[in-house]
Amino acid sequence: MRLTGIIITLTLTISSGAVWAEDWPEWGYGPGRNMASNAKNLPVSFAPGEQKHGLRQINMSTTRYVKWAITLGSQTYGNPVISGGKIIVGTNDSVLSDDRFKRTRGGLVICCDAETGKRLWQLVVPRQMLSEKWFSIDQLNLGICNSAVIQGDRAYIVSNRGDVLCLDMNGQADGNDGPFQDEGKYMVAKNRPAAKLNKSDADIIWRYDIITSLPVRPHDAMSCSPLIHGDFIYVGTGNGVDLSHINVKYPDAPSLIVLNKKTGKLLAKDDEKIGRRMLHGQWSSPAMGKIGNKTLIFYGGGDGMLYAFEALSQAPGAGKVATLRKAWRYDCNPREYRFRPNGEKIVYQRIHGTARNTTRGEGPCEIIATPVLYKGRVYVTIGQDPLHGTGKGCLSCVDAATGKKVWESQLVERSLSTCSIYDGLLYIADYTGNLHCFDPDTGKRHWVHHTDPEYGKWILKTNSPLWSSTFAADGKVYLGTEKKELWIFRTGKKKKILNRIRLLEKMSNTPITANGILYLATGRYLYAISAKK
Repeated sequence: MRLTGIIITLTLTISSGAVWAEDWPEWGYGPGRNMASNAKNLPVSFAPGEQKHGLRQINMSTTRYVKWAITLGSQTYGNPVISGGKIIVGTNDSVLSDDRFKRTRGGLVICCDAETGKRLWQLVVPRQMLSEKWFSIDQLNLGICNSAVIQGDRAYIVSNRGDVLCLDMNGQADGNDGPFQDEGKYMVAKNRPAAKLNKSDADIIWRYDIITSLPVRPHDAMSCSPLIHGDFIYVGTGNGVDLSHINVKYPDAPSLIVLNKKTGKLLAKDDEKIGRRMLHGQWSSPAMGKIGNKTLIFYGGGDGMLYAFEALSQAPGAGKVATLRKAWRYDCNPREYRFRPNGEKIVYQRIHGTARNTTRGEGPCEIIATPVLYKGRVYVTIGQDPLHGTGKGCLSCVDAATGKKVWESQLVERSLSTCSIYDGLLYIADYTGNLHCFDPDTGKRHWVHHTDPEYGKWILKTNSPLWSSTFAADGKVYLGTEKKELWIFRTGKKKKILNRIRLLEKMSNTPITANGILYLATGRYLYAISAKK
């Protein structure tokens, strides 16, 4: 699989009599994580329709260029992935209508048919309380916050309660496969009787409980999209601060682990002790590529450092857990973000309540975005939890072989977003509502656009207009916002707006494409959009 440039694998999969040639099976399509595609004839316009009266369903007669639309939860941060004619998307459980299950403000994984949107199976992941009184990992009702990765008839995803799960793409329709046989108990809240399974339920092949097995203590949410290399699956542990927002309960816990994709057995982990330098939390996803004669795993740490680890070449001996070998690390925070001119250390700011509406944050940031590998360089932004408000960010370009800085730009504000590199240009969004276009070789910014005309008036308010990442394909750049808009730009060194579409709900994730269709998930709906009526 090519890791540089824009990549589309022409893998032919027969499903229900259809030939599927251009899937999008994981976050960033491939292990390089570049949010771009060479797809053609993508839509530049569509009408998202209206809700049916008294219902949360879309009235399809009011849509335009929409093949189908399905209802998701009340918040959706998990990006859809597609393979073999099936779509998997994560959301929260507010859409549950099955009497066997009780809503717990937990997570929900939905698998549906890519052609029709028909739901094939679902995985209910009830909220799970930790030992700290009332605290749960998913206390903000975010649900499943990451993308699955699909490989053949298996899908791998990190749940809202800290499990890495291997799922059968056929669900329970072909029986309950694998060593895990307790789906009926897993999908119900604590102290409730196990649900009786049917063909509409998920089939868990194996489960690895990150929180109790390592152990770790995540903060607010688990948000890491798994990465597969051979028989190995790489996952961030989500380790972070506790309720004090200062203390790290497990400072020596690993931040990146490797599991056997067939069994879920722990094979390796890092020993960088990132928890001792933890700023807040860890929500980045790993990227991968072959650099020279080595395959490297790139991971954004909760200490604001970009790490490169050598990929595991073989499984350790029975009963052993290997230590990932660090190739290099790079501080993505400019020195002046960490220290004042007199050498005084700048304390990481955790702005909460009304203060974040009036205060612009300073100091260092963690890495929330996913690193992108492109032509031997790694590109990544720094940022903070959106609840911390605005502040200075930085876009870094790092030599993938040496870990040395190629260039950096402080023109980018704090960002949660992963970049798109398409046709020789880099597109990146930041928290405060900006879309930037850079030269990926030199770091020169060609243009910037504020997606909110009221930008200057609300810059310090709580709600950010941009949590999502850019997607570039077919000479277009797509970007959804928290302000319920989808922007479409023409790619190029000169800014040109092609469309600005009003959505029914906010958009916190990223459009993707597969087999000529644009798939777009807003907070409450998943759309399949075609350029043809």
